[in-house]
Amino acid sequence: MASKSAAATLELAKALISRTSITPNDAGCQQLIATQLAPLGFKAVHLRHNQVDNLWLTHGGGQPVFAMLGHTDVVPVGDFGKWRSDPFMPTLTDGLLYGRGAADMKGSLAAMVTALEQFVEKHRNHKGTVALLLTSDEEGKAVDGTRQVVAYLEQQGIKIDWCLVGEPTSDAQAGDVIKIGRRGTLSARLKVHGVQGHVAYPHLASNPIHLVLPALHELCATVWDQGNEFFPPTGFQISNINAGTGADNVIPGFIEIVFNFRYSTVFDKEELISKVLEVLNRHQLHFDIDWYSSGSPFLTESGPLLEAVQAAIRGITGLEPRLSTEGGTSDGRFIAPTGAEVIELGPVNDTIHKVNECVRVTDLEKLTGIYHQVLARLLT
Repeated sequence: MASKSAAATLELAKALISRTSITPNDAGCQQLIATQLAPLGFKAVHLRHNQVDNLWLTHGGGQPVFAMLGHTDVVPVGDFGKWRSDPFMPTLTDGLLYGRGAADMKGSLAAMVTALEQFVEKHRNHKGTVALLLTSDEEGKAVDGTRQVVAYLEQQGIKIDWCLVGEPTSDAQAGDVIKIGRRGTLSARLKVHGVQGHVAYPHLASNPIHLVLPALHELCATVWDQGNEFFPPTGFQISNINAGTGADNVIPGFIEIVFNFRYSTVFDKEELISKVLEVLNRHQLHFDIDWYSSGSPFLTESGPLLEAVQAAIRGITGLEPRLSTEGGTSDGRFIAPTGAEVIELGPVNDTIHKVNECVRVTDLEKLTGIYHQVLARLLT
């Protein structure tokens, strides 16, 4: 990649980091990007929903539609005093760019924008549509962001064919790992009812903690599946338990448990719900349960996008990327159900959400080159 492009990526990354866009605030990041791409003919549709800013930027028209997906919001800084410098004053030290969002994911956003500029300047009459989808709701509840843009696109009859997500996926250097899918996530808040009473008279009460423990033990001990070649086995984790009045002589009237499944394409959420309910009912519990699904599992085993990303990584870095479905969720989970191929590729993720988050400047250069090559392979 030419040094001019490298400098452009770095300067845009610094400009984005300097904006205090703690979720769900965008702090003007999306307008900055829209303004930068406007002279090249990119059309901007701003889609604000409640307190969240979303942006759909496009160049060209018709199929295929290749969308780059990212978010402008960042997580809070944590202990400000432990940062080596102000987290919203980007700082360069020893080839590293420090600042909140440097790796997750303002660095890759800058690389995407520079790649888009390079591509359109060279291929103004490219095939189909190239798009950039941005939200300020990825690090938050993820309700008013990409979900709403997908609904808008469906209303407009726009179908994304390929989606490249700029989440930080790499282990040691940019391009060594790409995500070809993600596990689904299913959470529940379980409330088991008993009868409150005095601990000295247990026969006059019914302790919901005692009642639910055998069921929880069974759920924790269950081997849900063996996974498959792309996904690890389904995981069940209890994240919160709350019961009692605070007094040591009162049997509580209820207990609340929050748990979560991370599951693969081996299961669907209805099967998991059915299995849990069977266990709870078999243990004769009196309970209420509320379920919440944050996204279904998805997988891109093969296709033009995966091939283009692999070839671009080889061409820029010489690496053979490892294919992975590890980690949490991404907004790719909202795009995949539309039938699009979804691949995630971004910088090294070892400092994301941490104090002193940073990204290698050389990795930003590599990502810009990779993104540019992917665009050229798919749309020329």
